[in-house]
Amino acid sequence: MERRPYAQAFRNFGSGFLFGIGLIAFVDEVVFHQLLAWHHFYDKSTLKAGLFSDGLFHAFSWFATVASLFLLADLRRRQSFWMKRWMSGVLIGVGFFQLYDGIVHHKLFQLHQIRYGVNILPYDLVWNITAALILIGGLILFNQTQKRKRLAEEGG
Repeated sequence: MERRPYAQAFRNFGSGFLFGIGLIAFVDEVVFHQLLAWHHFYDKSTLKAGLFSDGLFHAFSWFATVASLFLLADLRRRQSFWMKRWMSGVLIGVGFFQLYDGIVHHKLFQLHQIRYGVNILPYDLVWNITAALILIGGLILFNQTQKRKRLAEEGG
């Protein structure tokens, strides 16, 4: 059995990153697409196309989550799971995906908006600022783990 979490730093981060993307995509799909029914992933066509795009989006979130958990199980099997590194990946995945969705999907491609028939500015601000704060938190955590990894590699 391995017991070198620092040697598996990339895999710990990657598993967390995938889990973060899968988690926030799942939350977005369930809350905004299904429960609140504020939008679909693709709103530039018919309702049927919107529902189909939601299904693809939901499948994507599911596959990302399952793949991340397979990686996590492998890390635990090797006794190389590094929680802090993994959490940095989760936060960066969540923040990155939300910011990408808010800027690229909502504004550049205009695939959908958060909500229709209201002043969208407050929604956009909350969406993107929250995403940026989560991303920054993940980057701070990642930086801390990088320092720990460097110390371990130098024998400290």
